[in-house]
Amino acid sequence: MSHPSKDIQESEGTILRGKTICMCLTGSVAIISAPIIARELMRFGAEVIAVMTKAATELISPTMMHWATGNNVITKLTGAVEHVYLAGERPRGLGKADLILVCPATANTISKIANGIDDTAVTTIVTTAFGSGTPIIVVPAMHESMFNHPILKENIIKLRKYGVEILGPRISEGKAKIAKIDDIIDRVIDLLVSKKDLHGMKILVTAGPTREYIDEIRFVSNESSGRMGIEIAKEASARGGEVLLINGKSSYPTPDYLNVVNVISTSDFINTVKNELSKKDYDMFICAAAISDYSPKECLQGKISSDEVKELQVNMHLTPKIIDEARKVNNKVFIVAFKAETNVSKTELIDRAFARLKKSDIDLIVANDVGGELGFESSENEVYIIDKEKHIQHIPRHTKRYIAAKIIDNALENYRIKDL
Repeated sequence: MSHPSKDIQESEGTILRGKTICMCLTGSVAIISAPIIARELMRFGAEVIAVMTKAATELISPTMMHWATGNNVITKLTGAVEHVYLAGERPRGLGKADLILVCPATANTISKIANGIDDTAVTTIVTTAFGSGTPIIVVPAMHESMFNHPILKENIIKLRKYGVEILGPRISEGKAKIAKIDDIIDRVIDLLVSKKDLHGMKILVTAGPTREYIDEIRFVSNESSGRMGIEIAKEASARGGEVLLINGKSSYPTPDYLNVVNVISTSDFINTVKNELSKKDYDMFICAAAISDYSPKECLQGKISSDEVKELQVNMHLTPKIIDEARKVNNKVFIVAFKAETNVSKTELIDRAFARLKKSDIDLIVANDVGGELGFESSENEVYIIDKEKHIQHIPRHTKRYIAAKIIDNALENYRIKDL
């Protein structure tokens, strides 16, 4: 009989269907997030088995994790040799976990793992996972002063050297806080699902809207959330790329694990892109930012007073195309651009995008209509991907992360053809 808590499995997707995650809990107060994280993983289809140290059980009850996951909780090793069952190299891998998630991880447990000390169910399972090659993610959470201990820093470096993913922490209020829940879910999915076909490649991505200031507090902008570009950066990172995200004033959050440069205006975007392309040998530039086509000719000092100015006229000038500026700096980088239109026919949408591709000498362009419900602020998109031969791939309505994966698939295929 299935545990009632498992009714939530796959309620948000099937991407982790068939995956078993061993979630190891240690004695950090961040453990209060553990049931939420476990259930989010279940909503994407995962089976979650919790393992708790004695210190962890003194903060929350194993009964809570049993309820959250629908599986019995391991608090000590018995004759069932739970560490071998979950993390050992076994015939046909029966029952073996696909990933070990130590979340939250205390300074004590991190140092024990790094030095091969096995005196809890958690540390023994992780040691066994090292021997079987099972992926390991460690999510630190502790007081900032503990995190700053030089020996702990050395131990974290040691773990990274041996392939352990260290996620976070977020430094705030004198604490080294647990990573954001969405970031944890993202990285689990990245490690278990994503292919690593961008390994060794440098990818530059732009995202988000620009702000073109009229005076010191008023500006011209657009409704872009930045989500499409951020999802592309996340996907590229998950697939092994060395990613730099140049991010405008996006309302969609960027994960802490991404390397991000924050900018504001069109000129900021252009200057940063030109600087990056001139000093680094990028393989691919994906321009998903909603760059303003127009900018005020001048930004007035201070705040324009509505008591004094009854009618405001703003003179605008055309801004340079960022993809044109990028091509001037680097004539070899593979450029992917976006072309947004509103309320046009499919034929007109594709024709306008292809014309921009030819005019700007870019390699691939993604066309979408932002005039309806799939506009800038939507979590979903529908796009047409067009290459230099005007081959068209239609990606029907789907999540922006799915669309991001398809864009990178197409870009990589065309990049390899170009490189022949």
